[in-house]
Amino acid sequence: MAILYIGRRTSIPILAGVPDAPARKLLWSVAPFAPPAAATRGNLRASIVILGFMRQGVGPIVRVLAVMCLLTCAAGGAAAQDEADLTARQRIFPGVGPGLRAVKRGADGRLYILASPSPGLLVFDAQGKQVLSINEVGVVSSGTTQGHSLITFGEDCDGAADGKIYVADRGANLIQVFSPEGALLRSIPVKAPVSVAALPEGEVAVGTLREPHLVIVFDKNARDVREFGDPESLAERVELNRYLNVGQLATDSDGHLYYAFAYVPEPTVRQYDRLGYAGQDIQYTALEAMPAAQAARKEILRQESRGNQPSFKRILTAVGVDRANGEVWIALYNNLLHFDKEGNRRATYKIYTPQGARLEANTILVEKNRLIIGSDPLGIYEFERPDKKNP
Repeated sequence: MAILYIGRRTSIPILAGVPDAPARKLLWSVAPFAPPAAATRGNLRASIVILGFMRQGVGPIVRVLAVMCLLTCAAGGAAAQDEADLTARQRIFPGVGPGLRAVKRGADGRLYILASPSPGLLVFDAQGKQVLSINEVGVVSSGTTQGHSLITFGEDCDGAADGKIYVADRGANLIQVFSPEGALLRSIPVKAPVSVAALPEGEVAVGTLREPHLVIVFDKNARDVREFGDPESLAERVELNRYLNVGQLATDSDGHLYYAFAYVPEPTVRQYDRLGYAGQDIQYTALEAMPAAQAARKEILRQESRGNQPSFKRILTAVGVDRANGEVWIALYNNLLHFDKEGNRRATYKIYTPQGARLEANTILVEKNRLIIGSDPLGIYEFERPDKKNP
């Protein structure tokens, strides 16, 4: 009898010839040690656990002939990884804490910080000087009152190369588009937008909570020009399954778009090209992650059977992409994981404030010589990039 694991979350049990329940029970008790998560897109791995059995007397004796070559592979991969504590150098932007939603470096070189409901959107130039503020009462940094609310409740923001500013205003079901000076240029109706990313040629990508596809792209004239990304199959109920596929968007300098799934049990970031063709999946599928993934799937089944309003704890809480080389950093609360552009995990860190408090990240900005990591409500912190330390 053999249990073949190949591909992502796919298993093929071959049970022919297993004579009775005790033998089957033992076989299934071994199966969890060969996780299907050993495979990722573009980097397919297969693991085979082969078990033999023979009958003697009145009951079966199950003999393990070849077990868990996966463990050997995992051990070899782990040897190349760093695992350490990482403590922030300092807190920055001390006026921002509760309500923090996003910290982005726009393609125009400016830094964008969004905290809802207050202080709203803050914009800093390349030297770190605040040049703009847009808040919920319609006041820009010049002190001019617009006479109406510019942002109802912002979930995400980004800046384009031409200086235009995009805010995913979930409270108003709009993508708000501002000029570089903070004037409202237009509002694009989008139901429940939760993430936004500026693309080349005036396009903007939007992630939502309810639309059939994961990503909608609008052109510079606010026309819906393409939609892409199929939700993962996590639940039978369509509305629950779509809720579980909510995610965060990020980009790199080559025009790739990254979609970080918040609730997929195996933490996953999917790469797309600008036209929406899927590339590889970057996944955290180490053996130590299996218990949490199994518990998350059981919780999905439990809540689906009850039929109530879903209430889940996020699994992947933040994502950041090194725009220069496409390397990905993800946060699972205060665990920070670093992947190279091929999707190999290079290091794992536990992150702390300078005072030693756990920092549960909800934003990550990857810059050349530092990481900027934010947490609601603890604020924004600057870290030395551990992968850039001198040997």
